[in-house]
Amino acid sequence: MARNKKGVPVHGWLNLDKPQGLTSTQALGRVRRILNAQKLGHAGTLDPLATGILPIALGEATKTIPFVQDRDKVYRFTVTWGEARNTDDCEGETTETSDARPTKAQIEAEIPKFIGDIEQLPPQFSAIKIDGQRAYALARKGEEVEIEPRTVTVYNLTLLGATEDTAEFEMECSKGTYVRAIARDMGRNLGCFGHVSALRRLAVGNLTENDAISLDEFEKIMQSSTPDQVLMPVETVLDDIPALAMTDSEISRIRQGQTLKFISRQDIDRFSVAGIDEDTDLILAVGDNRPLALLEKNGIELHPVRLFNL
Repeated sequence: MARNKKGVPVHGWLNLDKPQGLTSTQALGRVRRILNAQKLGHAGTLDPLATGILPIALGEATKTIPFVQDRDKVYRFTVTWGEARNTDDCEGETTETSDARPTKAQIEAEIPKFIGDIEQLPPQFSAIKIDGQRAYALARKGEEVEIEPRTVTVYNLTLLGATEDTAEFEMECSKGTYVRAIARDMGRNLGCFGHVSALRRLAVGNLTENDAISLDEFEKIMQSSTPDQVLMPVETVLDDIPALAMTDSEISRIRQGQTLKFISRQDIDRFSVAGIDEDTDLILAVGDNRPLALLEKNGIELHPVRLFNL
């Protein structure tokens, strides 16, 4: 999370289309300089090789970053066969080679093994912390990194096309899924090795490439416009959380951190209209047409867990 105490308070989400060659931190730095923003952070790292959706939160939107990180992702990627790399992508060193190449039919037969809940071993060069240090930092020092396998979910994996040496896929998956691990494991299963040679993130939750903006375009627009012409509202990424309009007295109590009790018939009717039921555990409180707070619902009680100062 980057903070510039002398900067300008800016609030909202930027759906950035990250270019190839920049780290996520470098892209964040460019946005900070363009806006002179006080506080910002990104939700979900993209490798320098990768392009596509890098959600950037500014100001009060940083309080909603965890909700974006938990959302499903969509990727389009290319696997090159015949080489294993120590990073599992084309930026690493070759560790093994093979003259074997899979047919399209062999690739398609392998795909079902990578759909559903699968156990996946993250790459050695990953951002996972090992004893307080990032795995990639240890791997760059030549140290062997012991990483525990994890269960991830792949909802869809589609073969878009194939040549003798490459295959292009599109995948929808849960958080924590490593595309590079998919390429590595599929290559091993096919007996030919494989690594990611191109990667693009098409979507993070409801943020898609259809409404994304490039860094160059963003910088150009900001030369003659204000941030609110480009940034999405703070509540954009909370679209799956039911919103409930608050009365003036409720707004006052929430701002003081007080718990609300919804027990009357009128209160129950308000819940029903807002789509809130017994299984709902989190509610977005709205006041003066702006997000006011996230409320934790426990039976008839609503307790503020995150306030927005907008």
